[in-house]
This record gives sequence, structure tokens and C-alpha cells, in this order.
Amino acid sequence: MFETAVRKEIDENRQGEALIIEKEGRKPAAGRLLYIESYGCQMNFSDSEIVASIMMDMGFTTTGNYKEADVIFINTCSIRENAEQRVRNRLKEFGASKLRKPGMVIGVLGCMAERLKAKFLEEEQLVDVVVGPDAYRDLPNLIGRLDEGEKAVNVLLSREETYADVAPVRLGGNGVSAFVSIMRGCDNMCSFCVVPFTRGRERSRDPHSIRREVEGLLENGYREVTLLGQNVDSYKWASETGAEAMNFAGLLEYVAEVSPLMRVRFSTSHPKDMSDEVLEVMSRHENICKYIHLPVQSGNSAVLDRMNRTYDRAWYMNRVEAIRRIIPGCAVSTDIICGFCSETEEEHQDTLSMMDHVKYDFAYMFKYSERPGTLAARKYEDNVPEEVKSRRLKEVIEKQQQHSRLRMEQQLGKVQKVLVEGPSKKSDQDLCGRNDQNAMVVFPREEGIRPGDYVHVLAERCTNATLIGKLVQ
Repeated sequence: MFETAVRKEIDENRQGEALIIEKEGRKPAAGRLLYIESYGCQMNFSDSEIVASIMMDMGFTTTGNYKEADVIFINTCSIRENAEQRVRNRLKEFGASKLRKPGMVIGVLGCMAERLKAKFLEEEQLVDVVVGPDAYRDLPNLIGRLDEGEKAVNVLLSREETYADVAPVRLGGNGVSAFVSIMRGCDNMCSFCVVPFTRGRERSRDPHSIRREVEGLLENGYREVTLLGQNVDSYKWASETGAEAMNFAGLLEYVAEVSPLMRVRFSTSHPKDMSDEVLEVMSRHENICKYIHLPVQSGNSAVLDRMNRTYDRAWYMNRVEAIRRIIPGCAVSTDIICGFCSETEEEHQDTLSMMDHVKYDFAYMFKYSERPGTLAARKYEDNVPEEVKSRRLKEVIEKQQQHSRLRMEQQLGKVQKVLVEGPSKKSDQDLCGRNDQNAMVVFPREEGIRPGDYVHVLAERCTNATLIGKLVQ
């Protein structure tokens, strides 16, 4: 899951400093091991790479074994209750290691840290530091306070922080694909969502720093980037003088022009902001993948209104029709919430009919989970019985399985351009990679083919999630 960085040697000057620190009863940063575990969205994984970079500047190296770590960070998600419970269970495991290794530091990062703040130190006695998503630059100070025997909290949100100048340390990747954060925060106030409270207001990163990061990845052998934001379509940047300005369509083209060898993906789009201009840029550039994640959440306009999604069923269908018209063959995935406050059976049926209309390639599907502090928690009663939520979710999952299979079968007999990622999970005799539509493709290994290569594969058979085929010229 995580890469083990090459351990840096302490030079002679720092060795003298290290001895002094050890005599004072504190272990020096140089040579200390850091373990980071991430949960939730892609943005959390991207943030962990920023944290690793900051910590490595302090002399830490990363490890894939938490039991040998001096500092353990768990980067958390608050989007659903079960996500938070998984974190609490994992903290108990880390705590057992801490009891066996005095001096080990356990820290909670990210959205759950921001939501609970200092309360976390009271609830989880073995937690030493709590750091919100905008406070990672303060880690050197916070670690210093921990070394002096204090516990530390910094959950201040920022209107400016984008970490544009921090070069992420790529953790646990395949050396082919990487995340590039283009913006932080969210100005949408969906009634079910904690993100505006845990990640703050929306701000966009300087496009030139984004392009430089992509160029650096290309030079280091990467062949695919995913541009990340809570709502990439609302990306909007202007220079201080106002002489330069760029929206998401402009940024997408700016990044795509780095190299035809560099594939570009993005996530996540918001239906209210998905413009024809973005779709037209995608259609013009072969290296921008023909795949869009477009969360619908519900197929019923009244439910969408209670969710404060700021679009209705007709608007969403219009955006899907625009995708189909401007980018034929584009794959579309989505998010669906079952059993939102006061959802009726008729409203649930509208979600199923939306699924039939779009026939999504893939979907993330959940039961509604009330989150403290959100508008829905304050304004609406979570009154759909749990057994009804479960039954509706089962119906949604079954329908999506049908549609996923259909979309895979539609690609059979066609030649897929595949970016090779590495060995298949099931067999070292096979390689795998993703096609333009984000479908996993598995094919027999051949001599000379390496991760990062583009190959052509004739899709011969499939599962609900994977195409299986053979190499062709």
C-alpha cells in the first residue's frame, strides 16, 4: 500500500546535532520512520503525499510497517459514519503498538480531525496530535511540541492554502499514474455533506504550478495524471494583477498540451457546473480520457432539492445528453445515495429510472448516513427505516451490476488502447492497465512490455468490471 523510501544517510554535521538531541531525551527527526494510512476520497491520498513530503524534509523516511514506525498518521474521512468507525478501530490497533513502543507518536489528519478537533484527544487517549487539512505546513512545529512532551492540535482552515509549492512524495503508486491536486475546499453546501466544514472554502491553485508538476511527472516516467478537486468544474484562477485568468476548460487544455504521451483524467465534476466548453476540450484532445464521474445522488428532483444539489432531474439528463452528443462513447460513472431523508418509494423509483436512462459504467452506492453539523442533520429527520434503506441499496446495486456488465459487453470485439500499469492481481503471467473509458483490461504478458507502455488489446471476454483480451499490433 505504501512505498518504502530509500533511507537518507545522516551527514557528519547532523550526526553531531543528533547526539545532542538524544542526550536531551528526544529522538532526532533524522532516521525516524513515518507510516501514513489513508481513507476516503482521492484527495485524502493526495494530501498524504503532501504530508510525506513535509515530513521527509524534516528527515523522516516512510515505511510500510506501522509496528516499526516512530510516527503513525492516519488520514481520515468523515463522509459516512462507518468510515469514522473504521478509523477508530484502526486507532485501537495502532494504540496496542504504542503501548509496546514508548515514544511512538499517533496522529489523526484530515476531515475527521477537522470535524472533532481537540475532542479527539479526549475520545482517543492514545492520540497525540490532531491536524486539519490546511495545517500540514505546521507539522514541524507540532512534532517539536510532541517531542517536548505536549499534545498538539492545529485545525485552522485557510482561504489561501493550496500547497502549490510542495512537491508530493508519491506513496504506494505504480509509477505510472499520479494524482495532482488543482484546488481545495468546496463552496457547494449539499445538505448531506461535511466537506465544506472540514475542508473550508474553495480556492484554486496557480495553473503554472500544476503544469510544472505534470511536466515533472512526465520526466520521471509517469504517463497519467488525475486532476483532483471537490468540484473541478468550478476551478477558477486569476493572477493578482488580473492579467491572466483560467477556468477548468482552459486548465484541462493547458495540461493536455504537456505531451500526447501523458493521459489526463479528472475528478470530481458537479452537474451544475459541467459545461459544454469542457466537453469540447475533451473531444479535441486524444490524451484526455473519455471518462467522466458525474454524481447524481438521486434521480428525483424533490430529493435533489432537499439535498441542496442546485440542479434537478431534467438538468442532469441534459448534461448526460451533452456528453453523449459531444463525446460519443464516453464512459460515465456516478454516486448514488439511497434512503435520504423522507425519500418515498416513488422517489426511489426515479433513481432507478435515471439509472436505466444513463446506464452508468460504474457507480459508488451508499445508504444515507446522517453527519453531525450538516444542514440535513439540522433540518430534516433521518426517517427512512434502516431495512428500507438496505432494500433500496440492494436494488440499486443489482441494477448497476446489470449496467456495468452491459457496458463491458459493448466493448467486446473492439481494440482497446491500454496504458500498462503492471502485473494482474490474479496472475503474474498477465499484465493489466486501463483503457480510455477507465475499464481495467487484462492480457497475457509478453517480453519487452513494461509499465508505462501503451499497447493495443482486442477485448474477447469480460466480467462486470474487467475486460480480458489479447495483444494486437
